[in-house]
Amino acid sequence: MKTRIFNDIETLALFAGIIGFTILIGTVTNIFIGRYLKRDLKKMHVDITNYQFLRHFIVGLIYLIGIGWAFLVLPAFKTFAHTLLTGAGIAALVIGLASQQALSNITSGIFIVIFKPFRIHDRITLRGTFTGTVEDITLRHTVVKDLDNNRIIVPNSVLGNEIIVNSHLSDSKVCRKINVSISYASDIDKALEIMKNEVLKHRFHVNPDQDIKGSKVEEEVFAQVLSLSESAIILRVWAWVLNENNALIMEGEILRNIKRQFDAAGIEIPFPQTVVTLKK
Repeated sequence: MKTRIFNDIETLALFAGIIGFTILIGTVTNIFIGRYLKRDLKKMHVDITNYQFLRHFIVGLIYLIGIGWAFLVLPAFKTFAHTLLTGAGIAALVIGLASQQALSNITSGIFIVIFKPFRIHDRITLRGTFTGTVEDITLRHTVVKDLDNNRIIVPNSVLGNEIIVNSHLSDSKVCRKINVSISYASDIDKALEIMKNEVLKHRFHVNPDQDIKGSKVEEEVFAQVLSLSESAIILRVWAWVLNENNALIMEGEILRNIKRQFDAAGIEIPFPQTVVTLKK
């Protein structure tokens, strides 16, 4: 009886030891690969999407093998452990995962990593309304940080069937269309000149064709009359910037500077007006 109790305690201790060892190895591997990615790959300016996904895959495999090994030492779970660690077990596991849509998420994640509709650090827009930056791609889901610094967890299978707008795919430059209204009595040519000059001298402005060798651009900044409304003339200037974050800053600063220049030049930005005729 004592021998049996001793054997049971020894078995439980071995089980706990394997589980603890698995957690330790998984954590150390996760931290090591994570630090390597952040330190070395970023210095080399290498896309970390593949490595990040591989990191999650390796850590998941460590936990799968470790937990299966731990159950193998328990007599009551030997059949389960053998099934988990053999080819038949893997096939059964795949079938089980597929029924829970987990396999669909894993497959979609692999396709995302291979075909790269987006990468880590890319800014994407989903369903035409939700915009955020890709932070991580795991076996099951993708983590997206929105403009309010919230983390949105999106299953990979959803992204695999979604129409995605990627602002960084092949070219991260952004074109901002800045509209300004002036009164009909104001000087249109002067207003357009001010708008173009404010874009040209802004620190974030870039030539949209600057990466094309030998290209000649007659006019870096384009501005024109967009429309004639009931109470104002609508002008538009196109401003190019390297990324979306700079675009938000640039648009606000340019609008502020245009307002100051319009005031100095006597160019009026009209209020909406409605003409009311009173009957006698």
